[in-house]
Amino acid sequence: MIHELDDLLRVERLPHVWCPGCGIGIALSAFLRAVKTLTRRGKVDPQKIVFISGIGCTGRAAGYVKLDAAHTPHGRALAYAVGVKLAKPELKVVVFTGDGDLVGIGGNHFLHAARRNFDLLVIMVNNMIYALTGGQLAPTTPQGVYTTTTPYGNPEPPLDSVKIAAVAGATYIARWPITLPLMLQKSIERALVKKGFRFIEVISTCPEIFGRHIGYRDPVELLKYLRKIVKIRKNISPLEAEYDWFKVIDCGVFLDVEKPGYIELYGKFFKIKEG
Repeated sequence: MIHELDDLLRVERLPHVWCPGCGIGIALSAFLRAVKTLTRRGKVDPQKIVFISGIGCTGRAAGYVKLDAAHTPHGRALAYAVGVKLAKPELKVVVFTGDGDLVGIGGNHFLHAARRNFDLLVIMVNNMIYALTGGQLAPTTPQGVYTTTTPYGNPEPPLDSVKIAAVAGATYIARWPITLPLMLQKSIERALVKKGFRFIEVISTCPEIFGRHIGYRDPVELLKYLRKIVKIRKNISPLEAEYDWFKVIDCGVFLDVEKPGYIELYGKFFKIKEG
């Protein structure tokens, strides 16, 4: 073993396909470090983790982790994850996905998985664009910016995913930038041991597509800009959190409550037990 995370990675498939400066690797590293930390504490068994992704740049992560994993059709990662959890309630199911996959193509699944409070951890890496397919407009794209499908600028207001998760009924909601990987890791550690629908949004950089489209050709400059607009907020609700690329993106833990997850409620009717 050369790297401390090698035991959780399919090293034979490295190097990865992500572009230089992409934030997905940082998000994946934070997740894997959280798993290792909880494993050492005896709170998580990697053999009982199922790692599910959809299609897109973030979806490629399923091919690199040495966990039971599934690379599912576009927008269907949550639907697949729900099926896994219902079939094997004792498993810890994680969805690692992008913004286009989760709240664009898969938006309906996102609403109802949160509404039903399914026992899933959803980590959404938000690079604010459909990056893998050429830079098309995504639901999370900031208003006014150029994309390949909005050559005069995006006229639409962006969707704020943490607000959707809150209104739908999630038990844990947080948002962190890739510029704060340790805080992201700690948040994942907390979410991994909770019940119910847990949602963590990761504000990421995509210098190759999103960055170049808006004038940031240097990945470092894009990171500096992200660091500039991020503001850590405590004790505010998800509905108060700002999501504005041109002003401020509020980050932190916005919700952490305890309530029965879907499996627990389901078990009362069908006599199944969660592991």
